[in-house]
Amino acid sequence: MPDPFGEVPALPVALVVGVIAFVVQLLLLLRGGRFTWPHSAVAAAFAVYAAGIFANTVLPIYLNRPPQLEPWTPKLALIPFHDYEVMDAITNVIVFTPLGILIPLLTRRPSWAKVILTAAAVSLTIELIQIVTDGLFGGGHVADVNDFLWNAVGGAVGYAIFIPVSHTPGLSRLVGFFRWHPTTETTHTA
Repeated sequence: MPDPFGEVPALPVALVVGVIAFVVQLLLLLRGGRFTWPHSAVAAAFAVYAAGIFANTVLPIYLNRPPQLEPWTPKLALIPFHDYEVMDAITNVIVFTPLGILIPLLTRRPSWAKVILTAAAVSLTIELIQIVTDGLFGGGHVADVNDFLWNAVGGAVGYAIFIPVSHTPGLSRLVGFFRWHPTTETTHTA
């Protein structure tokens, strides 16, 4: 029986997002003369991560939502820490922790500021897409300032994990194979 609200299927859309992310990353590696199998593994991890984040934060989208009797008002939660579950905060931190690990693998000179600002920018983009998809199609998510805040914390947690691992003898050399840019001793300041 077809869905009466015309829900956009998550898997095909997520696959397209993942493939596009992977191809773009591979092109960047090839163009910069940095293609290696470990670098392409990071590109694949980034692509899977991007597809998963997109599928879980933007979808579902309903193409044939029921008619609204009142004018559309965006689904927004703008009061920090109000009516927000602890498990939601923990989930957002966990979901953005891998991004805090991927960013320093992809960037030339990672820093706290770069990682946190990038995680915040990705989170803000997601929240804005949620507003747009809700207004245009009928999305299934609420844009929430708390998600934005805890996602940025998740990016910071990932970077806090990356720093000691990248400085641990033995592991630092392994991490170096996966880093897209060779490093000299990196300072981890803002």
